[in-house]
Amino acid sequence: MTRLSPSKIILLSEEEAPEKKVQSEEMIEKTFKNALEVEKKYTSVYDTVRVAKDVSELIEQEHASGNQVIVNVSGGRKPQAFGALFGAYARNDMVQRVVYVTEEDSFMIDFPVLSFNLSETKKLILEEIQKGVSSVPQIAATAGISKGMTYNHLRELKAMGYITDGENGYVITDAGRIASI
Repeated sequence: MTRLSPSKIILLSEEEAPEKKVQSEEMIEKTFKNALEVEKKYTSVYDTVRVAKDVSELIEQEHASGNQVIVNVSGGRKPQAFGALFGAYARNDMVQRVVYVTEEDSFMIDFPVLSFNLSETKKLILEEIQKGVSSVPQIAATAGISKGMTYNHLRELKAMGYITDGENGYVITDAGRIASI
């Protein structure tokens, strides 16, 4: 905290956090409450898609408020930390830094702020598949592109691991759900 000099900290927690985590959060709140704003937000522990969505919404809110956003993925369970990382990637244009602080020596590592690199068309196709639409003509009509281009986008989305073939057409993967946030 001292190296990042934030004006606000948002702690991600779960509704029924283990006692040790609750004590750590309380210590952070007590230590820093006079110097900066400390807020607690609740999310999932193991549902990385939900965590990514929650984090991306928090990033949007803070960015809209004019705040610089640094995402620290050091705390919490690994699925929660990965979800926070994916949320940062989903809003990479609003994130200044993504950091991880090692437990052993408190060394700060800067992670690259990557993106899912999806065009608006690919994102729209993922959203349609998530709604249950898997017919190429329907997807093409919604996206306003030819069936041939739709097949190209679907092939690329499949190669990226964002969709798979299901019994009744295309199915969005968790990676696709996160990328389309």
